Amino acid sequence: MKILTAEFVISAAAAGQFPKDNKPHIAFAGRSNVGKSSIINSLLHRKNLAKTSTTPGKTQLINFFIINNAFYFVDLPGYGYARVPHAVTDAWAPMIEGYLKGTHQLAAVVVLFDSRRSLDERDKRLIGWLNQYDIPAIYALTKHDKLSSREADQAFRNIAAEPLMRDLLIATSAKTGKGIKELWKRIHTCLGVAG
Repeated sequence: MKILTAEFVISAAAAGQFPKDNKPHIAFAGRSNVGKSSIINSLLHRKNLAKTSTTPGKTQLINFFIINNAFYFVDLPGYGYARVPHAVTDAWAPMIEGYLKGTHQLAAVVVLFDSRRSLDERDKRLIGWLNQYDIPAIYALTKHDKLSSREADQAFRNIAAEPLMRDLLIATSAKTGKGIKELWKRIHTCLGVAG
């Protein structure tokens, strides 16, 4: 897909602040510091549209970006970082769940996993929850470039072996561009547009 325009719209804390039009949404979810913002920037060929940080837990609101004035990328707060105060993370859960359950424009959720980490219970809960509510999911391993070839292959096999994950996982790297075309193909399918 040719990216003609990609613009930040709003950082929302509640449903009343979400865009009110009927354009489809592609949401990005995953653990804190998994690389959601980097993958969004890589998909859009932008360096700093989605703000990246080496500090986990930086994204604390739901960030909306309008792409080609046709659909939204939605950057959800990461989960599972201990240094973020519990009061803050407790507020994120209902906000994210409310978004996922209450957004009829949601075309898919891109669920990101760090190649260097095993899935934890929060990852597995998210996978099961999306499956339970029939929300289309695209699964991607990030930071593939940070492992040796052998380590990367093993990480892919380990996570691809998880139930509900078979034949659905894409290995990606925002740094090298690995898997970005395949990720776009899956997004196109969910949006119902030709790739």
